[in-house]
Amino acid sequence: MAWRRTRISERTQPRASRHGRHGREGRSPVVRPPLPPLDTRVDRFDLSVGTAAEFLRSAWPELRDVRFEVADMPAGTDDDGIPRWTALPDAGRIILYRLPIERLSHLHRDDELHRRMLVEGAVFRAAAEYLDRDPWDLGPERFRYF
Repeated sequence: MAWRRTRISERTQPRASRHGRHGREGRSPVVRPPLPPLDTRVDRFDLSVGTAAEFLRSAWPELRDVRFEVADMPAGTDDDGIPRWTALPDAGRIILYRLPIERLSHLHRDDELHRRMLVEGAVFRAAAEYLDRDPWDLGPERFRYF
């Protein structure tokens, strides 16, 4: 019997598999780094409330210690219907309700600027109710968009 040498060729080595154990190896992540981060209506609403609240806190010393909070819906209705905000001067809180502000208010033009103006107007009216003043007294220059 002759001793024979065998060559290790590509065919005897295991192939690289296209699929994993369960057939799902080549998947990519849902959001890749070049894509911008996801922006939601809740994030835009919170940003609008935050910027308006910071403007009011810097302009009015009475509002510096007031907490502006955002909730989805009020616990119940009142005589006027569904409230858009609740001003609690004794507790030092203003609670803005996102869904009634966004869905029950009517915009004449549905774009990002008018939605932001709607939210800022609600923040100003809630702060005016908290201070027992007219909303135009809080920031007359803030309402002149055009």
